[in-house]
Amino acid sequence: MGIKVIYSNRKAYHEYTISDKYEAGISLYGTEVKALREGKCNLSEGWIDITAKQEAVLMNAQIGLYSFGNQNNHLETRPRPLLLHKKEILKLTHQIYAKGFNLVPLKIYFKGQRVKIEIGLAKGKKLHDKRQSSKTKDANRDMERALRNN
Repeated sequence: MGIKVIYSNRKAYHEYTISDKYEAGISLYGTEVKALREGKCNLSEGWIDITAKQEAVLMNAQIGLYSFGNQNNHLETRPRPLLLHKKEILKLTHQIYAKGFNLVPLKIYFKGQRVKIEIGLAKGKKLHDKRQSSKTKDANRDMERALRNN
């Protein structure tokens, strides 16, 4: 089973510290899957909400319109249900409400013929945390470059 990444949300790694990652299925229409095969996706403004019925829903994620679609094409930013087990949803609900975490989409990809989404349990970074992480990343990059050149 090959994995083909459609979109990776690099902004989430800058804005949040990711503690846990989960893989979930996503319920899509046919035109949405075809648009994903064309690479028309944007998760940077999306988030995951857990409803009162204990269902996980991907909100505000944009999947572009299918280029050969007709008047029955899908809405770009409709709420999309995620396919998770009840135990996982209860665990995530506890983490969100008790410890102040958020659920953010990290990447969307094809796994075989299925569309999967990787979601992360995230906590927001402060401005000084973002600066510190960029400094350590730059220092590590410089050390790797120096080791490669010698």
